[in-house]
Amino acid sequence: MSLPPNFARAVDLSSLGKPKPEPQEGPIVGSEVTKENIGEVFLPLSTTRAVIILCWSVRSPESVEVLNILGKLEAQSDGAWTLGRVDIDSQPEVAQAFQTKAIPFAVAIINEQMVPLFEQPYPEEQIKMVIDKVLSLAAQQGVGEAPVEKIEPEEEEALTALDAGDYPTAEAAYKKLLARKPGDHFATLGLAQTMLLQRTDGVDGAKVMEQALNDPDNIALQMQCADIEVVGGYVEPAFNRLLRLVQILTGDEQKLVKERVLELFALVDPADPRVIKARAALANALY
Repeated sequence: MSLPPNFARAVDLSSLGKPKPEPQEGPIVGSEVTKENIGEVFLPLSTTRAVIILCWSVRSPESVEVLNILGKLEAQSDGAWTLGRVDIDSQPEVAQAFQTKAIPFAVAIINEQMVPLFEQPYPEEQIKMVIDKVLSLAAQQGVGEAPVEKIEPEEEEALTALDAGDYPTAEAAYKKLLARKPGDHFATLGLAQTMLLQRTDGVDGAKVMEQALNDPDNIALQMQCADIEVVGGYVEPAFNRLLRLVQILTGDEQKLVKERVLELFALVDPADPRVIKARAALANALY
């Protein structure tokens, strides 16, 4: 059994801020990770189930929010994984052992091996997706079981319709799911994919791209070309094509293109650098 590298080294977390911690309101979830119990409790535990550790501080509201989200998800997991928390103020050596540079910082331990997860706040849906990937990875290594994917009835209806090429029915099913579960990540993604498939069905992509090259200010043509590019995996050119229009248009035309850009954003991981860059460019173009 081995501890994280550099566990006994001197610690300097000054970059994470100096203010004195304020009392934590409400219950603190997860089990506290200390220098003493990391090797005695958490590493051995990781051979039977995935362990997710969050480095946090009461000085960081974002890290407190992520900790609470993780606590909620752990409670719903029926013991599939264990949550540990590292208070960087009271356990700086442990935080340093995990090479914490910013909080919230999450790391998984699977079969005594460390797997960095994320070092910024994410919404609950995104964090749940990360945990599902951790559980799947752990199961591949013989630790625990992979999560069973739950398919909502509306999603099943949509997938059946998509298999039959019935895009309007699939669109309606995803919209029903979003009405019942506003903001649901999979429904949002499914609807965006359905709309993209519907817009590009039967379209001659090469012809559209040639026309778009010769008519750069034709809004409908440029949006159609961006769709073709996304289908082909050329995400960044598609974003740039539409962002150029957002910069030069105003009023209803600008709004139309902006909404299409946001639809295309939904098709890509929000943590993808191309999306982050394009979102910043969109904000600059609008404001």
